[in-house]
Amino acid sequence: MKKLILFISIMLFFNSCGIYRPTDARKVPVNADERIKKNMEEGRGFRIAGLGKKGGDFMFSSANPMWRASMDKLSFAPLSVVDYGGGIIITDWFSEGDSNEEIKIAVRFLSNEIRSDAIKIIIHKKKCETFNNCKISTIENSTNNEIKLAILKQAARIEKQDLVKTKKEIGDVKLPKNF
Repeated sequence: MKKLILFISIMLFFNSCGIYRPTDARKVPVNADERIKKNMEEGRGFRIAGLGKKGGDFMFSSANPMWRASMDKLSFAPLSVVDYGGGIIITDWFSEGDSNEEIKIAVRFLSNEIRSDAIKIIIHKKKCETFNNCKISTIENSTNNEIKLAILKQAARIEKQDLVKTKKEIGDVKLPKNF
């Protein structure tokens, strides 16, 4: 009885592999990439970009253009908090020269999309009369918008570079007509 069950299960397993169909080698490209393109053009199968090449693509900070642009634009300041999961970058207090005024910039990510409402810039100003006598206030002026605009422009450049690189690696893919 055990042998019969084993035989039936093996037959069912191998039955799912399909039947061998001989093909004409003149009609089927030898190169795997050319075969994939041919199959995609004919509407047979699909392609998941980058599958099996580098372990997959994940949405890490190195893959997010907004994050990369923000890190690039804030590279002049010392960073105190950098939390990709929480979507925030905060610089440490810094100033130019021997000034008694320092500023701190916080960048909050509200979305991964490159849009003006996907990022919020908060600037704090600290003015110290003495070591322990400091006043901290929030600045709302054109500097906030200038930083936001600089980050958005850099993110757009990075995204465009990434798209060009991806297109070179993968190539153009045509979708079937009834897709």
